[in-house]
Amino acid sequence: MKKIKKIFLHRGFRIFVIPVIGGLIILNYSFFKTDSIPKDDFQEIFNRNYAVFALEIPEKLDFAGENVPLEYFDVKESFDRELLVNTYWQSQTLLFIKRANRYFPMIEKILRENGVPDDFKYLALAESGLMQAVSPKNAVGFWQFLKSTAREYGLEVSEEVDERYNIEKSTLAACKYLKKAYERFNSWTMVAASYNNGRTGLIKQINRQDEDYYYDLLLNEETGRYLFRILSLKTIINDPEKYGFYFRSEDLYPPIRTKKIEVDSAIHSMVDFARHFNLNYKTLKYFNPWLRDNRLTNHKKKTYSIEIPVNSDFRAGSYSPKLFESKN
Repeated sequence: MKKIKKIFLHRGFRIFVIPVIGGLIILNYSFFKTDSIPKDDFQEIFNRNYAVFALEIPEKLDFAGENVPLEYFDVKESFDRELLVNTYWQSQTLLFIKRANRYFPMIEKILRENGVPDDFKYLALAESGLMQAVSPKNAVGFWQFLKSTAREYGLEVSEEVDERYNIEKSTLAACKYLKKAYERFNSWTMVAASYNNGRTGLIKQINRQDEDYYYDLLLNEETGRYLFRILSLKTIINDPEKYGFYFRSEDLYPPIRTKKIEVDSAIHSMVDFARHFNLNYKTLKYFNPWLRDNRLTNHKKKTYSIEIPVNSDFRAGSYSPKLFESKN
């Protein structure tokens, strides 16, 4: 260990590392000052402490109960690529595992209640990393809905409310989209592909190539890799230790219990609303990112469910809507 320490503390030792699929590239090896470290010793230390392994491909694999034809060389190699990428991008995949522990139970329940296969939770993970992401095309939330699609499937999108950020409601909207797509394609694999490429875009390729089997279609780079990324995440999360991911239960992000506060009137100050429940504004927005402003005018008197954590020290008494009515 002393030799290793000397190597990395030597002021002339400069190392540049670039992560690549399945390994590392080390640049400027010739620049290292190894005059105090015999070359043979350096190589021995390197070989003893650094290793990258090829990954075992499962014998069988399926998505939503539909077989993945790993006997096809291109299918096997496409899956291998994504498995390597997601195994050796350790920090990102470990964060995925941690977040999945918090959000998968809610997503699983909604998928099950709406007759959508459980594997689609990995689609949400691939789409957003289970974060309230915004894409370059302004697709938003866990399920990456565009504004027009969100409204088509019943989500409110306005300056004050954007339900694409509501995990429960956006998952319900995703279920509607996925079930409608299944009516057209009769294949959950093709449904997943259509989620990335759009139903119209996928139908165009089906007609152009006279082929409706995902693994026989030539698709653009993103959609061609899309399902294999989902499959790789499923494979790693279902057997993390096999792919080098070790963690304790306390390392995972736990689900946080919340209760819903029904609001059918205006809230003139979200800060005051949060304080009424012994929360700060930041915490209120964490649990309700779909509230996009610091007020809720609610001219149509809709009923909204605002979530607050149940372990907070709530003040006595129930919520009075008039307390937060606009003074104007």
